[in-house]
Amino acid sequence: MNTTLAMPSAATGLQAWSLPIEGMSCASCVARVEKALGAVTGVTDASVNLATEEASVRTDGSVALASLRAAIEKAGYAVGQAHLEGEAPTAGDGAAAAAPRRRSNEGWRVATAALLSTPLVLPMAGLLFGSDWMLPGWLQLALATPVQFWLGARFYRAGWKALKAGAGNMDLLVALGTSAAYGLSLYLLFAQAGHGMPPHLYFEASAVVVTLFDVPTVLVTVTATDPVLVSAGARTLSCVALTYCT
Repeated sequence: MNTTLAMPSAATGLQAWSLPIEGMSCASCVARVEKALGAVTGVTDASVNLATEEASVRTDGSVALASLRAAIEKAGYAVGQAHLEGEAPTAGDGAAAAAPRRRSNEGWRVATAALLSTPLVLPMAGLLFGSDWMLPGWLQLALATPVQFWLGARFYRAGWKALKAGAGNMDLLVALGTSAAYGLSLYLLFAQAGHGMPPHLYFEASAVVVTLFDVPTVLVTVTATDPVLVSAGARTLSCVALTYCT
């Protein structure tokens, strides 16, 4: 959510700004934001923390806050309520009060997607015990569609922003890969309908990958007060997702 940023009362001497950033999901996002901020004339240092979704920017005092905001937004990300380091952020826009509700909503969203994805994975687990069965294609479609376009909507949004910025990120890769699996399954479902043998579908791949890749993001949001735990958890869950993709 974009928020109107207050300008500092003085522009003399060194300044250190703290800027909340929304929309980052991986290390390439961090590098892109740091590069964009570092390119602003007058910025002496810029570092971004993915766990806390916050950028720390030091300037020579000649940089307008609007310039920092413009650089971040041009890179494809949103800026929250900025403040000078050492000063408490204002809560005029109600962002602080809305944060717990946003974390709760994201948690329920991922939990729902996991519940929808679980039935798609069960037939694969059955193979371990010699059971070869699969859900009807229409049921797989019904389970995978809300995961792909509801939970997965953020991957499409972030991937499109990265594409417009002339860059690539994990969101774009997830959107392309899962869309390919979903689209092929949809084609096979209708193209081979009524041909006797049920087609081999990949709805479970698209749904599970979307769910797994969104878990680290929610973990970061919910437990951002412990960056070490967040970083370790995000790396572990991302590795699980990459293993599944392979």
